[in-house]
Amino acid sequence: MQSFYPSQIIEYLYCPRYTYFEYVLRIPQYEEKFYKVTRGREVHNEKLERNKDYLRKKIGVVDKWIDQYLGMDGLRGKVDEVLKLEDGNFAPLDYKFAVWKDKIYDTYKQQLYCYAVLIEENFKVKVANGYLVYTRSKNKLVTVSIPSKAKKEIRTSMEEMLEIIEQNKFPKATKFKKRCVNCTYRNICIK
Repeated sequence: MQSFYPSQIIEYLYCPRYTYFEYVLRIPQYEEKFYKVTRGREVHNEKLERNKDYLRKKIGVVDKWIDQYLGMDGLRGKVDEVLKLEDGNFAPLDYKFAVWKDKIYDTYKQQLYCYAVLIEENFKVKVANGYLVYTRSKNKLVTVSIPSKAKKEIRTSMEEMLEIIEQNKFPKATKFKKRCVNCTYRNICIK
């Protein structure tokens, strides 16, 4: 079975045509050119090597798995940290090379939702919350609720993406036309 990364699910949720252009027509995005993506990966690597015990104590961590690669049918990815908390719950923690602006972007939430699905499948536990660390705001820690509905949307997206790929299906574009302005496929997409 085809297996997707959280970034691919996020792209699909942004506009289903990403899946078609990148995985049916095999037209790459060349996202490496974007500074923030590249720098974000560097910061990820730096942060994973540093000891963040003070953040973990703040949220009651009793056990942790750092830089944890998890997989299941339809989804795979590397979670910065899988946390086991004092209350027995598990949670993903993700470092962001970003400034906290009193708003959690949908893409950040969706990534945590993907990680929650992976943790639930691999650890056989329920995940109700996730954590974001904003590295450009003095490692600000933000709690994100992970509702069951969001985890279901991730699983449904995986199925719909597979259908696009297996059936060479050209999906409808996003209904949010402002998203098309910065899309890497805007020059070849039929609106």
